[in-house]
Amino acid sequence: MAEGISSFWGPVTSAEWCEKNYVYSSYIAEFFNTISNIPGILLALVGLINAFRQRFEKRFSILHISNMILAIGSMLYHATLQHMQQQGDETPMVWEMLLYIYILYSPDWHYRSTMPTFLFFYGAAFAIVHALVRLRIGFKVHYVILCVLCVPRMYKYYIYTKDASAKRLAKLYLATIFMGSLCWLFDRLFCNKISRWYFNPEGHALWHVLMGFNSYFANTFLMFCRAQQLGWNPKVAHFMGLFPYVKIQKPKTQ
Repeated sequence: MAEGISSFWGPVTSAEWCEKNYVYSSYIAEFFNTISNIPGILLALVGLINAFRQRFEKRFSILHISNMILAIGSMLYHATLQHMQQQGDETPMVWEMLLYIYILYSPDWHYRSTMPTFLFFYGAAFAIVHALVRLRIGFKVHYVILCVLCVPRMYKYYIYTKDASAKRLAKLYLATIFMGSLCWLFDRLFCNKISRWYFNPEGHALWHVLMGFNSYFANTFLMFCRAQQLGWNPKVAHFMGLFPYVKIQKPKTQ
């Protein structure tokens, strides 16, 4: 894409993607990459309402809020293409993964205060370093490592879950992250060819949409597993027969 384009936000100072800048508005650099975050915000809001309504642990409310913050940060980044806004997108990505690590591993962690304390200071230290140093490949490698750390625990939850509907959530999680990753790679690796096409498939925008659903499926699956651990008799219900959410029945003493 054209580097250094000047607009309402000034010259481009961040990484760019395979979408022409300022085509639809002088206030939005990458239009589709910006609006494609809206589904993720709405899905996180649905999850947050369900977590509040059924009084899930606060960790899940914070998780849904972090999804919303990440999507809003991504919107600001793609709308402005400024380095500061790019950091405002990338830093919450790391914080969100640290939160997933906490939710996945904390039930079996014997020293309850050590994990959140360590993860908090780790996240704060990363934010400071990321603000001072431009981490390009290093950021991607770091983020992938955090994602990989979640895999063994997610697999353990999957094999110990007997409910077919809950297992379907995990499969949808895998399907969306697989398809989303293909879209991300296609947009990144073949941009020179795509730029010459009459129609741009907007692979990065599709990545945003799919990852919005991916986060929702992951969160819903984890809510089911946690409710099962707490003896809350969880079930996967479907709004209008399509949209999955976790319905629980707590013991009367709770």
